[in-house]
Amino acid sequence: MAQFPTTRLRRMRQHDWSRRLMRENTLTTDDLIWTLVVTDKAESEPVAAMPGTKRLTFADAAKAAVEARALGIPAIAIFPNIDSSLKDARGSQADDPNGLVGQAIKAMKDAAPEVGIICDVALDPFTDHGHDGLMENGIILNDPTIERLCQQAICQARAGCDVIAPSDMMDGRVGALRAALDSEGFEDVMILSYAAKYASAFYGPYRDAIGSSAALQGDKKTYQMDPANTDESIREVELDIAEGADMVMVKPGLPYLDIVARVKDAFALPTYAFQVSGEYAMIEAAAANGWIDGERAMMESLLAFKRAGADGVLTYFAPRAAKVLGG
Repeated sequence: MAQFPTTRLRRMRQHDWSRRLMRENTLTTDDLIWTLVVTDKAESEPVAAMPGTKRLTFADAAKAAVEARALGIPAIAIFPNIDSSLKDARGSQADDPNGLVGQAIKAMKDAAPEVGIICDVALDPFTDHGHDGLMENGIILNDPTIERLCQQAICQARAGCDVIAPSDMMDGRVGALRAALDSEGFEDVMILSYAAKYASAFYGPYRDAIGSSAALQGDKKTYQMDPANTDESIREVELDIAEGADMVMVKPGLPYLDIVARVKDAFALPTYAFQVSGEYAMIEAAAANGWIDGERAMMESLLAFKRAGADGVLTYFAPRAAKVLGG
């Protein structure tokens, strides 16, 4: 290998055009999935822990779908905030055909049918104990929960959802969901599995946004992954792929770029990362205090996912990043 002074790596960095020529990774709007929270309230309301985001009414969610289409954002992932009075131990609202999620899907598809809609499959927005599954004597029940998740997924598919995204981390749920969808004639509905989802502190602002933080009893460490583990993520992803997952996800994002890289290298399947609420809130808070350049930090953080091997990113920054990318 040539040595200094013959080799000077700075030569290719001195101009914008030369930096662009040697750029190894590129972020485009095609890489963005817009994550947003929907509500059935009369007016959209700000999420205090996530400056710049709101819980959107059906009408505003429809406008967001139109905006996504205009910006070139391929898909939107929606998460529900329902009234606490509607929550119960079984998460009954999760498969209500006239519930919040179904109405939101319809409003968005009517407004912009070209935009993909991704629906979270888990019970935590709907349970009065704040957990992703059914609970008995403080224990989360795996198999009975899967039955409820299948009912939830079928309800979402009937409403027009394009992608089912199980985030619950129950064992065997991907295979059960695939079988349930197929049996109801939804063979073309895709599954984006939260295959490596960690028990993380970075979910806090999201739980405020959907209203589950106050209800949550204990923690989720018995079913979400231990942040200390990497090999386990490969086992989790491998199982979900074998059960029929079309795409897989790593969550959270930036603290787990090593997992993103390992998963992509191991399986070469469409692999996504979720830039979660805590990551978003930290950048926004630092920018608001003048400690960092918020726009540059936003774009740099999103590019990091591409560098790690992700095919795309679920992020609350999606519309803002798309506007930057569009000039």
